[in-house]
Amino acid sequence: PVTAGSVVVPYGHVVGNEKWRGSEIAQRLQGKIRLIFEDDLGLVDFHLSNRTCILYISEADLVAGDEFKRRLVRFRNASSLGGIVIVEKTQISDQYFLAVQKLVVLELGMVLLPVANQGEASQLITQLVSFYVREQSKDHSSNPFLRKRCSQLAEPSVFRTVQQIPGVGKTKALLLLQHFGSIHRLCNASVKELELVVGQTVAQQIYRF
Repeated sequence: PVTAGSVVVPYGHVVGNEKWRGSEIAQRLQGKIRLIFEDDLGLVDFHLSNRTCILYISEADLVAGDEFKRRLVRFRNASSLGGIVIVEKTQISDQYFLAVQKLVVLELGMVLLPVANQGEASQLITQLVSFYVREQSKDHSSNPFLRKRCSQLAEPSVFRTVQQIPGVGKTKALLLLQHFGSIHRLCNASVKELELVVGQTVAQQIYRF
């Protein structure tokens, strides 16, 4: 049900699953970005571009059992799209978060972004969309070196994820991605390896996170 190119996302728009119509996320996105609803998106909640989409896991999904895990695995097996998983990390769902993190990041190789609620999720979606619009509007064709560097290091969802780590801003996120090359390697780095890049204090924070 999810194949690359099956949904065409107009420039600067987001295509949302019909089930989100009237939700807090949809209401908060109105006026900030142009949101179009479609009812045949299958496993996907929001398409940010023709290549990138969001799967949203609510607190209720986490508490209800393993259905969300089956959904993520089905998506990963069926799709070549870049998937960003947004998870509601609350006091109630916090106990499930480590298991979700392990599944999404390490086993499925997808990007995981924790949010406290739908309001925070809408802010995140707005930021990601503006990032994509900026990236698409830049013309990198005249400089092949710049294009290569951007595709490797400035994948916006990956860059954004690394910035979610406590103590890591844009500069440290870029240094970490340059050094380790991927979220997977960063997750498996030792404190000593991290210290070489960001120093002792931040290394400890990253390792604990």
